[in-house]
Amino acid sequence: MTLKKRLSSLFIAGITSASLVSPVSASSSELLELQQQWATVNYQLDGDAQLSAFSELIEQAKALVEQSGNSAESLTWLAISQSSTASAKGGLGALDFAESAKENLERAIDKEETVLDGTALTVLAALYHKVPGWPVSFGSDKKAEKLFKRALEVNPHGMDQNFFYAEYLFDEGEYKEAQAFLTRAQNAPEKANRPLADKKRREEIAALQEKLNTKA
Repeated sequence: MTLKKRLSSLFIAGITSASLVSPVSASSSELLELQQQWATVNYQLDGDAQLSAFSELIEQAKALVEQSGNSAESLTWLAISQSSTASAKGGLGALDFAESAKENLERAIDKEETVLDGTALTVLAALYHKVPGWPVSFGSDKKAEKLFKRALEVNPHGMDQNFFYAEYLFDEGEYKEAQAFLTRAQNAPEKANRPLADKKRREEIAALQEKLNTKA
């Protein structure tokens, strides 16, 4: 499986959070604007146009990181932009973006482990699960599982947290457990500020349910 295929299921619908209120100088409106721009790029563009737009988003996110004094929220969104670029780019050229995303997520978690209701923990867990392991990259299912469980402690009813852990369990062949967490994702409340992301996540949830139905 190519790196692009492994990463695409993580970022096709995006990991976002309803809580974008930051205690530092990067305003919630700026973060929300970045999120909305990301959704447009991710869902309505492809090919070179998408890669170019993601590059612009990375630069905007870097500016927010600097403006906010390295806030955990801005670092998380920088990492999401970098990870999405890795997914769009694919191949070995994606690894540098994935590595940068990992570093920024770790910085965000060091500052505030529960940032954006466990979003940074979830994104980092999914990265560890999706990218290749040593010697190609940093992938590790052991680290992924630990991070997934911590993210669920932070946000036990989150759609993203439950979906990605269910996907992880499915990949590990733990179908009964995967179903339990997928059901939680199905029952998770939607968020008013991310209608497109929630729609796409629901589609992914339905697709995973179909796969689980074949394992019953």
